[in-house]
Amino acid sequence: MSALVPLLVTLPLLGAGIALIFGRRRRVQVGVSIVTLTVAAAIAAVLLYYVDVSGMPLAVSVGGWPIPFGIVLYVDRLAALLVLVSSIVLLAVLLFSVGQGAADGDEETPVSIFHPSYLILAAGIFNAFIAGDLFNLYVGFEILLVASYVLITLGSTESRIRTGVVYIVVSLVSSILFLAAIAAIYGALGTVNMAQLADRMGELPDEVQLVLHLMLLLAFSIKAAVFPLSFWLPDSYPTAPAPVTAVFAGLLTKVGVYAMIRTETQIFRDNDVNQLLLIVALATMIVGILGAVAQAELKRILSFTLVSHIGYMVFGLAIATPESLGATVYYMVHHIVVQTTLFLAVGLVERRAGSTSILKVKGLMRAAPLLAVLYFIPAINLGGLPPFSGFIGKYALFDAAAAVGTPIMYALIVAGIVTSLLTLYALMRAWNLSFWREEEDANEESGVIDRISYLDDAPAAGVQTERRVIPKIMTASTTGMVAVTIALTVFAGPLYHLCASMGASLLDPVSLTQLQDEVNGGN
Repeated sequence: MSALVPLLVTLPLLGAGIALIFGRRRRVQVGVSIVTLTVAAAIAAVLLYYVDVSGMPLAVSVGGWPIPFGIVLYVDRLAALLVLVSSIVLLAVLLFSVGQGAADGDEETPVSIFHPSYLILAAGIFNAFIAGDLFNLYVGFEILLVASYVLITLGSTESRIRTGVVYIVVSLVSSILFLAAIAAIYGALGTVNMAQLADRMGELPDEVQLVLHLMLLLAFSIKAAVFPLSFWLPDSYPTAPAPVTAVFAGLLTKVGVYAMIRTETQIFRDNDVNQLLLIVALATMIVGILGAVAQAELKRILSFTLVSHIGYMVFGLAIATPESLGATVYYMVHHIVVQTTLFLAVGLVERRAGSTSILKVKGLMRAAPLLAVLYFIPAINLGGLPPFSGFIGKYALFDAAAAVGTPIMYALIVAGIVTSLLTLYALMRAWNLSFWREEEDANEESGVIDRISYLDDAPAAGVQTERRVIPKIMTASTTGMVAVTIALTVFAGPLYHLCASMGASLLDPVSLTQLQDEVNGGN
């Protein structure tokens, strides 16, 4: 079974090489990409089943080097679940992009560049999730970031190049901080293996641990778009092509959150900064959602809600109980799926209406009723209405916070409820104006424009683009993702039970000896 673990990284890289070789043959590239991600999803499902049933993680030392000298790939329930969810999301977005490429040619997603970059992005994401040491985690980040630099500037428009430069600069700063932290940790402890770091970190003075801790947190907070380090996200994501924006919003920030979970629960479990994280979570939720309420463009609204909902995950991490960590993992899975689905639905809105401005789009309920449903279901899910997975995840977080019972926990619960209500308000206001508002209602005399005139100066409020036909495969892939969001609710019991077991195991991490035994047993 251990032999399957390296395939999660090598298969996408091999697929990227094949796709690059066949750069002028669109169908071959599409076939290679679909097969690669499908096989990756199947492998992740098998690994998840194995580690869950056996109760033991899988570890592989690449090249046969003894631990801790070699590169270790580590798959437990958390890593396997996130790889499985990521591969499903990547496959759905790929099908969406295939439909867009077939309809528009290479204008939005140049196929010869897109498919190799997309598979390299997948390899980076998977590698980050299964990395057993800090340097390999850094390598995973760099792989996905290099691919994201290409994807975010596809089409080479002025706005994409400008925002792409900002994204690249911010990412490079984060990477430099991460690399500096790794160098400092190696200099202090002589290793970057996470299991060995967990054993050795207590040897350092508390002040040194705190400095190393904050260096890593700062680097990961930039990648996860935690306030006040989230300034780059709302301007960077909306300008990219719809498929790229969807996969970035769903996955890239969660890799940063995942890195925070791993380091907080394993390396720095005896040197916590939970009070600081609680304050940061509060600010992230409130500032992010207030930004969303002030927007008039759908992709910017979703980008700000993305920032605000990262606050829920930081909140759950900072509570630092088995229940809160399980709820955090569940909410991560929910948010990956729902946020991606909403961006895909908005991509369909842009094609159908020729705009994503809620001041410009109107009458879609009558013109495209299916599109109205595809937006509405994930929107109310993200807003946290029962019985959807968003409500389940938030309730679990609030319940874990209430069990702790400190004043700041209750303040975070109130902030979480307010954020949820404002999320629902922002998304339903957009739905009301874009889908319910009819042509005859959108005039000066009706008062509709007057009631939302405060949004006239919001970024991209008046942007109008070309209306385009929506290929069936784009609708089908979005519908499939909506079905997955519903499945998160229908199968909430088994999924939450799995996540709860992860919460308990995260607070009891694998030691170096156990890791060595697992590698030796796998070999």
